[in-house]
Amino acid sequence: MKVEGENYTTIWLDKNNDKVVCVIDQRFLPHKFVIENLTTVNEFAAAIIDMHIRGAGLIGAAAGYGMYLAALESKEKESFDEHLILSADKLKSTRPTAVNLEWAVNRQLSAIAKGNSIDEKITIAKDTAGLIADEDAQYCRRIGEHGVKIIEQISKNKNGGTVNILTHCNAGWLAFVDYGSATSPIYEAHRQGIKVHVWVDETRPRNQGASLTAWELLQQGVPHTVISDNTGGHLMQHGLVDMVITGADRVTRAGDAANKIGTYLKALAAFDNNILFYVALPSSTFDWNIKDGIKEIQIEERNSDEVKYMQGLCNGELKTILVTPLNSPAVNYGFDVTPARLISGLITERGICEANEQAILNLFPENL
Repeated sequence: MKVEGENYTTIWLDKNNDKVVCVIDQRFLPHKFVIENLTTVNEFAAAIIDMHIRGAGLIGAAAGYGMYLAALESKEKESFDEHLILSADKLKSTRPTAVNLEWAVNRQLSAIAKGNSIDEKITIAKDTAGLIADEDAQYCRRIGEHGVKIIEQISKNKNGGTVNILTHCNAGWLAFVDYGSATSPIYEAHRQGIKVHVWVDETRPRNQGASLTAWELLQQGVPHTVISDNTGGHLMQHGLVDMVITGADRVTRAGDAANKIGTYLKALAAFDNNILFYVALPSSTFDWNIKDGIKEIQIEERNSDEVKYMQGLCNGELKTILVTPLNSPAVNYGFDVTPARLISGLITERGICEANEQAILNLFPENL
């Protein structure tokens, strides 16, 4: 996607030094565009924990490149395999809810094990990291190609009128390698000339909608309006939302979807107002080992300071301010689970299906 007219992905190898991984540091958006260079596994782990990089697909790609750096580091250690496993465990522990991270680490471990020498293992790790990133971008592009058909049909039903789409959090290209999941159909519709307008939830406590999704849409020239998180139900009651598209950090084989906290409330409002509610995801976001999302998906609880403090631009400088009484306790659950019964459908790189086990397995029969 474009930043000030120039094409970027969210993660890439430095063209002058393939031992350096470049990422967009999202902590400074939308006010500053900062590129960070990562050279060690520890730096990658810190970047994931502290959300320099975030989003299901991007975390997976980051884990892939983190394992490549781990392989480089392991060459200098007494035991290559021992350091590699320790690095894998460190990366897996950074964010427990998004399944893409664990999936990418395990994929790297399986691939690296096929190498016959340390140098060959390093080469395999580098190639696999690139493959994971490329697949993420390709899958998101296909999600757009499938999802745009829903938007196109709504547009036809409205005689070419503007399709109003509500999003929650950031499931855009910043959350993946390119295109995004929830935003990919929107970008494709915009590219095709279909009139779209996006209601952008601010998405407290980290404001990924207001700071990231709005910035993305502005860069791509997509009409949008930022709203407070509590506004969605009102808009739906008054016919101002045609559909909701969100992303997901983990989806069970039965269709339950974990996404940024507050998604469940949007799904309830959409259900009550007979509004389409779709979840867009690449197949790497499925957890094929679980069925009951509410009981089985581990919900990350983050530092309460994210609730108590906010960051913004003041007199040209980024400032952090306290918005609660200093001594008031706060709790910060990062995600909630939307039951499959509230989801109109899942948009994947292989097509659109209902949110139930049989329909999902019809698209992905290898996971029977």
